[in-house]
Amino acid sequence: MKHVKPHEKWSISRRSFAKGSILALAGSWLRCRLRGEPLKKPDRASRFINPFIGASTSELLGAGKTFPGSTTPFGMVQLSPDTITGGLKGPGNPFEGDNGPGYSYEHTTIEGFSFTHMSGVGWYGDFGNLQVMPTTGPMKLDSGRINHPDKGWRSTYSHANESAEANYYAVMLEKYGIRAELTAAPRAGMLRFSYPKDETARIQLNLARRIGGTSTRQSVKVVGDRAIEGWMRCPSAGGGWGNGEGNVSYTIYFHMEFSRPLEHYGVWKIDIPDNAFPVQQGLATSYFYTDEYQDLVTRGEVLRGCNEYEGNHIGFFAEFPSLFIDEKVVVKSGISFVSVDGARKNLAREIPGWDFEETRRKGVALWDDALSAIQIEGALEFESKIFYTALYHSMIDPRVISDIDGNYVGGDGKIHTATRYTPRTIFSGWDVYRGEFPLLTLLNATIVNDEINSLVNLAESTGKGYLERWEIMNSYSGCMDGDPATSVILDAYSKGITGFDIDQAYAAARQTAAGPNGFTNRPENSFYIEHGYVPDQPSSPGVSWTLDNSYFDWCMASLALALGKKDDAQMFAGRAANYKNIYDPSVGSMRGKNAKGDWIPWLGKTTFGQGCTESNPLQQTWFVPHDVFGLIELMGGGESFSEQLEAFFEKTPSSFGWNEYYNHANEPVHHTPYLFVYAGKPWLTQKWVRRILTNAYHNDVNGICGNDDVGQMSAWYVLSSMGFYPVCPGEGIYILGSPLFPKVRLQLDKKWYKEATFAITAENQAPNHPYIQSAKLNGKPLSRAWIRHSEIAAGGTLEFVMGAAPNKEWATRSEDLPPRASL
Repeated sequence: MKHVKPHEKWSISRRSFAKGSILALAGSWLRCRLRGEPLKKPDRASRFINPFIGASTSELLGAGKTFPGSTTPFGMVQLSPDTITGGLKGPGNPFEGDNGPGYSYEHTTIEGFSFTHMSGVGWYGDFGNLQVMPTTGPMKLDSGRINHPDKGWRSTYSHANESAEANYYAVMLEKYGIRAELTAAPRAGMLRFSYPKDETARIQLNLARRIGGTSTRQSVKVVGDRAIEGWMRCPSAGGGWGNGEGNVSYTIYFHMEFSRPLEHYGVWKIDIPDNAFPVQQGLATSYFYTDEYQDLVTRGEVLRGCNEYEGNHIGFFAEFPSLFIDEKVVVKSGISFVSVDGARKNLAREIPGWDFEETRRKGVALWDDALSAIQIEGALEFESKIFYTALYHSMIDPRVISDIDGNYVGGDGKIHTATRYTPRTIFSGWDVYRGEFPLLTLLNATIVNDEINSLVNLAESTGKGYLERWEIMNSYSGCMDGDPATSVILDAYSKGITGFDIDQAYAAARQTAAGPNGFTNRPENSFYIEHGYVPDQPSSPGVSWTLDNSYFDWCMASLALALGKKDDAQMFAGRAANYKNIYDPSVGSMRGKNAKGDWIPWLGKTTFGQGCTESNPLQQTWFVPHDVFGLIELMGGGESFSEQLEAFFEKTPSSFGWNEYYNHANEPVHHTPYLFVYAGKPWLTQKWVRRILTNAYHNDVNGICGNDDVGQMSAWYVLSSMGFYPVCPGEGIYILGSPLFPKVRLQLDKKWYKEATFAITAENQAPNHPYIQSAKLNGKPLSRAWIRHSEIAAGGTLEFVMGAAPNKEWATRSEDLPPRASL
């Protein structure tokens, strides 16, 4: 989406990846595992990770909005460089727009390295806490404005002296001649700084820093001769997610240790007025670029030797004037969203020593374990990098939010201890229910199970009773449309992923959709129930809300039917057809209505808005995933449907970036290339899927043609390159597209699928061979362009024969079409 506005042991547990012949590699993998030896680097999928893919906020570079720093799969820590704090364009800040990741490739200075980030998001972003910056020379008390880097501690850098790999980032800070290196554990991180000779080495901690805002209160305390600890309070009043509109409030705690004794240290403070951060129009972050703030910086106070301090805009520094030749200063810190004690335990468990390379190797091993779920063969080097980086990006969130002892802060603000599951946060629901969570149901269903438990528990602990659509740090941010958690629950439950209380989950999902006592996830819910559509208004774009509600009502009906709740199933099944109420045959498109039932003014199919969230009527018209055949009937039958759909694609720019037609940069259209199969023209699905795979993804900073949105854009690539995609999550059906690699081996989650593996082969695979000539499933001819989840879950082999010209006879008979979604 393009926004405008517990225990969990850190160990290698499941898999390791090896590339080459599947049988030979499986043997190599097993031998290494039995001996307890790490796989050699050439055998590791992690070597293909390129964290710079998508690492820009610039529309010219794709605006993937990923971060290039170090992290582990679904870990709490994302230790990454910061080039910008955020805010609107203005004096001292030439960059305007969403700066959610804190880093953007086109920026030329670095202001520090912080421990928490978000991947692929806009809307001002959040986190960016515990920012560390190595410096030398006269001490500055602020990072300084981008247009005047000499006035602060920020430093220029060059991409020629910057590198990033799995769980590793390094850069030369040109201003100081300091080389900075970063690596991470799930709940802790480590930084290694190499200083020039004959310089007093200094490390500065900006405790107030927060992406998209500021922490409003901080505390730091020296404990022992090599450690400090403290906290940063980050309420929504200080900005953050959506510049405060996301209602995100949290406190982050830390315990930090230094490789050298703390002999020269202190605190600095800047007296910021309590009302300095009005959360409106981006002012929470723009304030730091004003002359008023810079004037306060010049009057900041340095408290040398201060052992403990609490304030509203403070930092900590440590100086090391007598380093040995080639000696490096290493800093490591655990973080927690529960307590300082939790941060201390997290660090002690996950990075007990000072071996930077060992910490790096452990993190890489975790990535090899996670990525080994999919093995590809026959890919070119750049294709492997695109694929495994996409898989990497789809495994950053939802991140663990509990400490190593299982403690976490619940929706009631109290500390709880998790026992049945690992609490998680960052549920970008409107995006990830479409492809990322269906992908995780195959590769790591435990994560899906954790997320469902987390959302259901949040609904109960807050007293709200309903499921949040875009959760971050227990916040009901209300971002985007619909009831995506309901889709995730149905999709998991229908696949046998049942490690949650289904009755409790159903109750929360039902309240989300039905909204008793006024509590609901939907605007104008009573009107929708009575009239069958959501009237268009700025707070609730009627077209998008009506279409989303119809699909999620289908999810509710399906879930109710599976649980034997026949009355509910009947009620929701009726509402699932509400999409028909906003189709206007006079314009051949979905169209918004006002509360009186009149059509809203028509500005044409391709004009954005008109009741559509981040889209236009042409793009939204295709969103009826639960009843594609019903949509085909509305649009005049299969031939008319496919003609309109093909025109939709033919008018799309070759880059597939932000545009009026097939806008791959945003999620509402992600399923549409696969709709040709329903009209009996699967070769057109094959044609367009292959073009999107080839043209919309690249092995460079503009490698994602829009916001990655917490992994959904990347998950689309992973699924589609394997050869299938779920048009309707929860239905248990995948539509076949155009496999990109000669061989793929999918290792299903062992806990839920009894160690099943599913192989996909593509004979005659080539860049100019996007079309399926024939297919076999487990050795038997397959005449349909779709496959059941149960067929993948059982394990086996799907074989394709590819060619340069379409086979218009394959999978085109009426009996070969996907089944109509039934209730």
